[in-house]
Amino acid sequence: MRLSLAPRQADGQRAAPGRKARVTDEPVRRRDQATATAETVALVLDEESPLPETAADVEDLARRLRGHIDQLGVMVPNEEPALRHAQQLGSAGVPDGYVPSRVYLVQLAKATRELAATVGTCGSHRAKQQRGRCRWTPRINVLRGTVFALALACLVLAASVPRT
Repeated sequence: MRLSLAPRQADGQRAAPGRKARVTDEPVRRRDQATATAETVALVLDEESPLPETAADVEDLARRLRGHIDQLGVMVPNEEPALRHAQQLGSAGVPDGYVPSRVYLVQLAKATRELAATVGTCGSHRAKQQRGRCRWTPRINVLRGTVFALALACLVLAASVPRT
């Protein structure tokens, strides 16, 4: 007998090819986001990484950093100073000129790194709060059983009413 190597979800059903089980999605997504943020920040702040050559490279890196700020912003409280600082820097446009645009990019990367560090301390508490608020969704067989019981109760009630 040959066993399938297809991944299984938590309820025992086979997952579609190329998709991960629902149970592991959250930690993987969080780790990938933190890794992507760290890599983008390293592209700007690492001493070994070269400076962006063109204005399009600067725009691309600024766009990536703004995206990371948006993604990390939902994990910390709105009144967090690191979030406000990063959002203010991100909302400003990239200045014209070679040196001012690179200085802006370094400031934006530092603010993103600071926000990522804040998410590391505050984000886990906020994620636990959000997980506690999620609604329980019943399985399809529970819904079918409920509908059947309700229909049976209506039928018994209708049969017990005397005819006039």
